[in-house]
Amino acid sequence: MKVHFVKMHGAGNDFVMVDDREEAFPADDPAAVARLANRPDGIGCEGVILVRRSERADFRMRFFNPDGTEAELCGNGARCVAAFALEVGAAKSAKMRFETLAGVVAAEVLGGGLVKVAMPEPRNLCGDFVNSGVPHAIVPVDDLSAADVEGEGRRIRRSAAYAPAGTNVDFVKYEPPHRLRIRTYERGVEAETFACGTGAVAAAVVGVAGHGLEFPVTVSTARGFELVVDGDRSASGGFSGITLAGPVRRVFSGEIEL
Repeated sequence: MKVHFVKMHGAGNDFVMVDDREEAFPADDPAAVARLANRPDGIGCEGVILVRRSERADFRMRFFNPDGTEAELCGNGARCVAAFALEVGAAKSAKMRFETLAGVVAAEVLGGGLVKVAMPEPRNLCGDFVNSGVPHAIVPVDDLSAADVEGEGRRIRRSAAYAPAGTNVDFVKYEPPHRLRIRTYERGVEAETFACGTGAVAAAVVGVAGHGLEFPVTVSTARGFELVVDGDRSASGGFSGITLAGPVRRVFSGEIEL
């Protein structure tokens, strides 16, 4: 079958977008997803995103890692899918709501290449770990360039502490009161990723909770793009109203034989 796609990136995090409102894409075939995501002989990306119909929101987002596994949420993918859905008519206005495995997400296409999404409330915050839609273990470092993202990231991702599902691992240089720099080992990609939206949120939340940060937090990604994480922290230490904003770019479109 031929698949029409659009390639997009959010802060350097790249995705293959498919308008699948007719549900023709073989979403239950991990090998089909992997063929699209494969860089040597596919399109190449860090995630495949399908737009499908929803009965309780403007549309439904399904996100697949390059290995074909489905994930609950991807922050930068959510920002890209908002722009894509507006382009293809799945969303009728710049403000929209869409369904994910992590719940219904609100988003707004701001113009000027910027998109903001409302993220799920952080869960299971414990020291340097938090679930920001998907699990993230934070590793504070003094020298981000020297961090062993591939080796140490893989070890932590597969460690018994996070079995059986594993975790994403973020190496973070905190720069109080409003900045951090980050590199991420992403579960499902099984390598360092160029950027990670849920990782940016996780690092910001952990930073506000225990590393001297204050909202809003500007997050510098591995390729120098900037994301902004904002939100509220209650007197009891809980978090709410978390948003993620940053750049989105349409790179190219095409057709591929699957």
